[in-house]
Amino acid sequence: MRILVSGGAGYIGSVVATRLLEIGHEVTVIDDLSTGHRDAVPDGARLVLGRVHDAGSLLGDERFDGAVHLAASSLVGESIENPEKYWENNVVGTRRLLDALEARGVPRIVFSSTAAVYGEPERVPVDEGASAHPVNPYGESKLAVDEMLAGDGAAGRIGAVSLRYFNVAGAYRGRGERHDPETHLVPIALQAALGTRRGLVVYGDDYPTRDGTCVRDYIHVADLAEAHLGALCSIGAGAHRVYNLGNGAGFTVREVIAAVEAVTGAAIAVTVSGRRAGDPAVLVASSARAQDELGWRPERPTLDEMIRDAWDVLRARGSR
Repeated sequence: MRILVSGGAGYIGSVVATRLLEIGHEVTVIDDLSTGHRDAVPDGARLVLGRVHDAGSLLGDERFDGAVHLAASSLVGESIENPEKYWENNVVGTRRLLDALEARGVPRIVFSSTAAVYGEPERVPVDEGASAHPVNPYGESKLAVDEMLAGDGAAGRIGAVSLRYFNVAGAYRGRGERHDPETHLVPIALQAALGTRRGLVVYGDDYPTRDGTCVRDYIHVADLAEAHLGALCSIGAGAHRVYNLGNGAGFTVREVIAAVEAVTGAAIAVTVSGRRAGDPAVLVASSARAQDELGWRPERPTLDEMIRDAWDVLRARGSR
């Protein structure tokens, strides 16, 4: 198939584009490189430089059999300080992209949604029937797009799948996390192990968990990419389906730090601070629907493998 990948120069998007190419699809990436990296776009993919807002003009007469939409602003703290950016980039940008796709008769789209739509969940593991009550503009903007896709599907304009990720880690084919600023625990801990960062801060050690720190569900980026491939093939005309993606097992912040220390052989300096507003004690996914309907399950579920893959890429990058 001919697949458009928006945000294909970013962390997850570049791995999705790589996997699509590896199984024989043709890939066009659209990315403005505001947070992505040109060298992350895999060889064999065509890069269209620009915002998804302008997809209608940037893509010309090019036709596609499907799209994977990952381009978005995704910093929770920034979304609280600058909410208009998130409505503009995540909601308005998606609307413009959908207009361009639907004008070309593109039949299917996979959307990068997020567990942030659930806010502070009432129960765990979190399944797709959980109430969606996002607690920040980032989560609100992603939920708005989920609802937009449901509406377009009901109107018969496109078939869609929303994939709600939990925490993503690891690396694939040399493609790992390169965020600026970095806000994710695993790469922050790895930077501390490498010596490019002075330790890290643990926000809250008095939660009702096994060691007092928050519990989160981690999924390997390569497993996440496989879910996108399966979702592309599953989409029915005029339908919108939602799937949670995670391991179904949670790790505490201290367990993640300990795993990084074990893999790297480095001691990490840790400072404990107070809780952050909106951080639930436990956030773990139920991926039963994805397993039942997509035939998907994580093949790399251990923290050690995620951390080792990310560590190898970080060290190789640091040596250049």
